[in-house]
Amino acid sequence: MRIAIFATCLSDALFPQAAQATVRVLERLGHEVDVPAGQACCGQMHVNSGYQGQALPVIRNHVRAFEPVLDGEWDAVVAPSGSCVAATRHQQGMVCRRAGDERLARRAEQLAGRTYELSELLVDVLGVTDVGAWFPHRVTYHPTCHSLRMLRVGDRPTRLLRAVAGLELVDLPEADQCCGFGGTFSLKNSETSAAMVADKCANVVSTGAPYLTAGDWSCLMNISGALDRGGSGVRSLHLAEILAATREHPWRPEPEVAHVGRAAGRGAGRSAGRAEVGA
Repeated sequence: MRIAIFATCLSDALFPQAAQATVRVLERLGHEVDVPAGQACCGQMHVNSGYQGQALPVIRNHVRAFEPVLDGEWDAVVAPSGSCVAATRHQQGMVCRRAGDERLARRAEQLAGRTYELSELLVDVLGVTDVGAWFPHRVTYHPTCHSLRMLRVGDRPTRLLRAVAGLELVDLPEADQCCGFGGTFSLKNSETSAAMVADKCANVVSTGAPYLTAGDWSCLMNISGALDRGGSGVRSLHLAEILAATREHPWRPEPEVAHVGRAAGRGAGRSAGRAEVGA
């Protein structure tokens, strides 16, 4: 298949390894991956903060960048983020329609129908759960709110994780509880958010797993920050990073500051598919 990757602005700015790992997994499975140059934000941050008018040109740009999938240039669009995929499915058409742009609303909804979160693409579209990964560690999984409640990805991520050679998946207590991030929620309601992430971290630590994974680096950013401040020693990594790891090319940890520096210098979209995961 020919697949376009929607890297997301968080991956481009802070965590390029998520997009890089996604490309690596798909190419290892024999698929051709393209990185549309015109992509930027999907508009979720604007909509969630009540700025629907300002979100409209952002959504228009997103549709312009990815609508070639509707004309057959690609077979699908994938993003390493349940949050951003949920925004394309549940927000973009609504915002365009409220602004009176029915044509853009229809194109956005058609595009959303061809856009998948990584585990959805692998399990539902490509029909695979074993991607040939190797990660000999104990891992616990946090199902992020948007993937759990808006996309309803269900057990797709855990099916992928259980098929990883050497990986021991440990159930996370109260896994369905929010980590307290919620984008600007964590800033506007910082005390409530801090209490929520403290509960999440306590549950993560209780598993005894040295690794935490999820399908969104936004939530991982919130949880891993709290875990680090608490000195837990638990490392966070995206689902794609685990799936990208093999015996020949094992995952190698790297300080977060290096991730930020690399993202600022190059960006995920410009380096995806060429860099080693964790390298």
